[in-house]
Amino acid sequence: MFANYAALQTTGNNIANANTAGYSRQSVELETAGGQFTGAGFFGKGVNVTTVTRSHDEFLTREAAGARSLAAGDEARSAQLNQLEKVFATGESGIGYAAGEFLNAFTDVANRPADASARQVVLARAADVASRFRAAGEQIDAIQAGVTSDLKTAVATVNSLAQRVADINNQIAAVIGTGHEPNDLLDQRDQLVSEISQYLPVSTIPASDGTLSLFIGGGQRLVLGNQAATLAAVPDPYDPGVVHLGMRDAGGDHVFPDDLMSSGSIAGLLRFQKVDLPAARNLLGQMASALAGQVNAQQALGVDLGQPAGSGAPIFSLGAPGVAPASGNAKAADGTDVASYIDASGARVPSVSLTVTDPTELQASDYELRNSATTPGAFQLTRLADGTVSTVNSGDVVDGFRVDVVAPLPAAGDRFLLRPVGDAARDMRRVLDDPKGIAAASPVTATVGSANTGTATVADLHATDPAIDPELTATLTFSSDTGDYSWELRDRTSGTLASSGTGIWQAGQPIALNGWEMTLNGVPKSGDTLVVDKTIYPANNNGNARALIDLRDARIVGQQTLAGGSVVPGETITDAYANALSDIGVRVQSAQTAAEMSAAVATDAETARSAKAGVNLDEEAARLIQFQQSYQAAAKMLQVAQSVFDTLLQATAG
Repeated sequence: MFANYAALQTTGNNIANANTAGYSRQSVELETAGGQFTGAGFFGKGVNVTTVTRSHDEFLTREAAGARSLAAGDEARSAQLNQLEKVFATGESGIGYAAGEFLNAFTDVANRPADASARQVVLARAADVASRFRAAGEQIDAIQAGVTSDLKTAVATVNSLAQRVADINNQIAAVIGTGHEPNDLLDQRDQLVSEISQYLPVSTIPASDGTLSLFIGGGQRLVLGNQAATLAAVPDPYDPGVVHLGMRDAGGDHVFPDDLMSSGSIAGLLRFQKVDLPAARNLLGQMASALAGQVNAQQALGVDLGQPAGSGAPIFSLGAPGVAPASGNAKAADGTDVASYIDASGARVPSVSLTVTDPTELQASDYELRNSATTPGAFQLTRLADGTVSTVNSGDVVDGFRVDVVAPLPAAGDRFLLRPVGDAARDMRRVLDDPKGIAAASPVTATVGSANTGTATVADLHATDPAIDPELTATLTFSSDTGDYSWELRDRTSGTLASSGTGIWQAGQPIALNGWEMTLNGVPKSGDTLVVDKTIYPANNNGNARALIDLRDARIVGQQTLAGGSVVPGETITDAYANALSDIGVRVQSAQTAAEMSAAVATDAETARSAKAGVNLDEEAARLIQFQQSYQAAAKMLQVAQSVFDTLLQATAG
């Protein structure tokens, strides 16, 4: 009766915990009580309850936890990428469309240079494109803040779970000497390990005293016996708004390399933070820098409608290139960085600074500058997007920006994060408010000789170099029908000859001289002349507006100059945005596919574990009937024995 009652209790417990997470089906282990010798042989004395065991497979449990960890990591990254994808809107809501509309707006200005309404449309379009870049940059910052918050929450959760594992280890070790396993405690511990696996990859090593040690990241101790280590969200050495996973002990916080964690939601968040988010931020910054830089540069080459007329003021402003010293750089006695100084405004700034020299060559990447101290005055520059390493000196130009290092110089081992484009989009603004400030006119105007016999006409003329001198009048005289010409530059007031020379015109090729560039239609004949003189009436000239329109089809984003001097052309602003959309889309799609695959694997692994350890209510119902009948049979046996005993007593008494 006792054995069947124990089996009934265990079965009832299984049924009650059928939906309890991590519960393993339990069963009563029985053994025969042994026989009693009599003259007629050995008579059985029933059955003994040996123990209660749980249906547990260590291999399946470990596999399920590992698969769950991988799925959690893929899902965390996929969820963040889905948020990031929303930053890159498509169609008319996208940045590429707004940039194209802004440059197209110069068409009306070119057709009617003095029209105030056409100029106002340009300013409205400029404000729109700047607003979209800025909003995208702010959204990326918000996503980063969310990732940081999620990482801190995850670290706190893992610390709590690890401490609970240590406490349960202590309880298990206290009762394991009884010879029976505390099944419920073991289930709870396995469940906690599974929950930790959602955040970090966990490896386990059992000890002889029943405790289970947990290790993460290739051997880092998380739980050892009844002692739990403390994880920490450690601020990035360059940006305190970014955190990494580390371990906290009496010596302080020690950061783990981000790649050390291969699975779990923390690993997914760290990968997104390290790879995907900077790529998106820098793609936006690269486009914003190229568009604003080229528009402002061409605007400066034109003439506005001010009184008096002058060079065009910038239309856009951008976030300045950033330099962030590592928190571990050498310190002075007052705690400030050795490699820093007080500038004219009274602010302390790093000794390293950046200046954009060519926005078309800026790359979508951050850089790390390190003083390796192997060569005095030389620094190691690493492009973080692809790991390209180069050696630079102060004043060198790399990827469209110049690196300057002034005294006090960085100490050996000092590091700096260089962000040429990282903050450009977030701080983009339209800074030109006066429609008259749009420099639609070219500083020079071309006139075709009245006695010309050829068909050559001026298709386009605009400034290309800030060094252009409108006070010099250029006269071109063609000496043949095949394009040979001579030219003179004379002071437009005194007529003094400044310089002269010869050239050859080819169809489709511009003529460049004195900081301007002129394109011809038709064919000149021998004796034909062209005169390029200062623009007297800017309101009637559209040369610079046409040059601004040309930026729509110019490859102004991501041009590269290779070591041999060859140039890899960049992309148009609309193509660059389309490629950015494609890049983010590919990341999102691959992450979703990985998440779906790993989730399917995790489901299969959990199904296999549940088949071994889970509770099947149909089976338990059948066992319940079996043990109930066995109990009733045993009770009937006692009833019969009692009746026989009573009969014997009555017979003896009589």
